[in-house]
Amino acid sequence: MMDSQRPFLYLTLIFLGFLLWTSWQQDRAPKPLPAPSTQTSTEASSVPSQTATNTNNASQAVPAIPNSGITSGAGQIVRVKTDVLDLQISTKGGDIVAADLLTYPISLEEKDKPVRILDLNGRNYVAQSGLQHQAVNGQAADNLAPNHLADFTVEKTEYVLAADQAELIVPLVWQGPNGVVVTKRYRLKKGSFNVTLEEEVKNNSPQAWVGSEYRQLKHGPSHVNNNILTSGVQAFVGGAYYADDKYKKLNFKDMKEPMTATATGGWVSMLEHYFISAWVPPQDQTNTYYSMELQQAGTPNYILGVRSPVKEIAPGATDTFTSQLWIGPKLQDDLEQIAKGLDLTVDYGIFAFVSKPIFWAMQAIHSFVGNWGWTIVLLTLFIKLLFFWPSAASYKSMAKMKAVSPKMKEINERFSGDPQAKQKAMMELYKKEKINPLGGCLPILIQIPVFMGLYWVLLESVELRQAPWILWYKDLSIMDPYFVLPLLMGASMFLQQKLNPPQMDPMQQKIFQFLPIIFTFMFLWFPAGLVLYWVVNNVLSIAQQWFINKKIVGHA
Repeated sequence: MMDSQRPFLYLTLIFLGFLLWTSWQQDRAPKPLPAPSTQTSTEASSVPSQTATNTNNASQAVPAIPNSGITSGAGQIVRVKTDVLDLQISTKGGDIVAADLLTYPISLEEKDKPVRILDLNGRNYVAQSGLQHQAVNGQAADNLAPNHLADFTVEKTEYVLAADQAELIVPLVWQGPNGVVVTKRYRLKKGSFNVTLEEEVKNNSPQAWVGSEYRQLKHGPSHVNNNILTSGVQAFVGGAYYADDKYKKLNFKDMKEPMTATATGGWVSMLEHYFISAWVPPQDQTNTYYSMELQQAGTPNYILGVRSPVKEIAPGATDTFTSQLWIGPKLQDDLEQIAKGLDLTVDYGIFAFVSKPIFWAMQAIHSFVGNWGWTIVLLTLFIKLLFFWPSAASYKSMAKMKAVSPKMKEINERFSGDPQAKQKAMMELYKKEKINPLGGCLPILIQIPVFMGLYWVLLESVELRQAPWILWYKDLSIMDPYFVLPLLMGASMFLQQKLNPPQMDPMQQKIFQFLPIIFTFMFLWFPAGLVLYWVVNNVLSIAQQWFINKKIVGHA
């Protein structure tokens, strides 16, 4: 009996180790650093160098823009508001220096205060874009294209999407020497977190204009924004990019070493819990991706960007660089439609193969019931039905072992000094009673990957953020404030143990007796939705096992 229970014990301890490791990760998470209130140094070095990073395509090499001609000053703020976004755009470079998500409050206690993603004065987190000009026929490249430090002019400083409008257009204009005019145009649509950027170059000069566009995200020192991390879990904060059909994450410390890659399509992004910003260039272009670290007033800042191929615009002609900027929540369906691989920013890790089907099933159920709590209950019932027969066979094996436990105890006492004889007698008993001693491991084998998959769905899926259920359960992505579900989980786990055959080994008996207490303690801080799944699963398992013990084995 002892050997037959060991796999079950090992699996349980491995699972418990996972819970302990997760809790330790949360406790060891770095504390928030004080955010810098102002940025005083120049950002000239943040303009990407074509010669330094475009090593994979020499024909597109363009020298870096010199600092001469760059206008200093913070620039004027242009306020842009739609039904879902509230943006602040600076006339200095046309950077988006602040972005509030109007439909996502930072917490249930502050429903009127929206989540802020881009935040110049907080985390020095901004979305930048600009053009770089290539010298032609020996003509100097100075001031022939506006980078993200150039000054733009605007017609007005406030744009609001009217109720009857479908699209809002915000133009910023830069006048260069020799008649070159660049219009940076932001297009925002109702109900969308996807912003289209157009940089129109009108070449009124007598020479051809040759250059490229870059788009980059700059983030200040690596620290957690408590307004965004509301679930009590330390999520990944850093960069990510997609090139050559590969999704790669970059810790801020990794950006100390410049990165460059060339690929068709792709995108760059900055990730925070539930929310991202992402520059997405035209997917049919061959783009160059880069990263760098920028020291600003003695503080490191991190840049992740993408540069377009070079365009040549003839005298008197006009051409436009186009890209998309997502500023918002990690809505998987929307991200998947924008660009290949962008939905991978919903980072389920190694359990993606389980989490993705679980989330798909939850979406389907939620479309009917409209409540994520009842969705979890019905999902648990569905999973239980899906594995009903394998679980039934396992419970039947465990019930049979419980029925013959007196005989097993007798064998254990009779051959206490002869392990080989005891093992032989046990195997003969299993064979006679048609018992699979490893059958009891199947339920936990099924539960562990499903539990972990659901764990990451609850942590990473913004759809479940601040999702209510009933009574005081206003947010299933955070812990139960009154610990009712964890206590019910512990009680159900204890009751389930009573339906299982007892362990012969005294040490194993003690370990199993303490498991409900240990699990209850661990689950006190887990998302309520996750504990809800475990409680419902335990209740259904108890009902199934009781029925088998009472009806099937009783009539055997």
